[in-house]
Amino acid sequence: MESRSSGVLEGKIALVTGGSKGIGAATARRLAAEGAAVALTYRDSPERAAEVVRGIQEAGGRALALSADAADPRAVTEAVDRAAGELGGLDVLVNNAGMFVFGEIDELTLEQYETTMAVHVRAVFVAVQAALRHMGPGGRIISVGSSLAERVPDPGNSLYSMSKSALVGFTKGIARDLGPRGITAALVHPGSTDTEMNPADGPGADAERALTALGRYATPEDIAATIAHLAGPAGAYITGTSVTVDGGVTA
Repeated sequence: MESRSSGVLEGKIALVTGGSKGIGAATARRLAAEGAAVALTYRDSPERAAEVVRGIQEAGGRALALSADAADPRAVTEAVDRAAGELGGLDVLVNNAGMFVFGEIDELTLEQYETTMAVHVRAVFVAVQAALRHMGPGGRIISVGSSLAERVPDPGNSLYSMSKSALVGFTKGIARDLGPRGITAALVHPGSTDTEMNPADGPGADAERALTALGRYATPEDIAATIAHLAGPAGAYITGTSVTVDGGVTA
């Protein structure tokens, strides 16, 4: 059972894309613990999504799981509209849904490029446009990038890095567009984080740990804490920038 804490997000409504596991699930739980009503999307893990929702509800919170493939722009738009409609508005959008394709540049296919860019870039663009129909002053748009957008220490990451670095310019641009409306936009760059996509006991984990200053992977909760900070009152003057949470990889 999740526990509710400070209540700094009491009365707020958040949507976390890709919220059934990993960083997304930790973020949904953290925002709910801070008092927000939370909708989360999932693609292929309804049981995991239901588990996150159940934990939030058992702690006295409001939560909703929505099936939506981030590669499908119509599904993304419908999920945003449904979340706002069923929960009563939208104050925080967390663009977290992601995927990882590894391969050196001459090994990658056009299909891999199209899918990666659809999930990491187009889905964010579409979700932001949809969210703005429901979001007023004080709104927060927070996207999840990657420390690989800033530094690429190994071969095989060119496509992933390109897709995540696109969010840097987009975040800066929408911060300018939306500042007059009182809406902020920020980007969180996680480093190696212990998730199913990149487990801390995986085959390349020791090499990734060696790149950090702290000698360990992040937990999903480490990243969720930064997202919650940006979503709350303490994040009100943080916009148009990236916050890197990578244990010192890019130091």
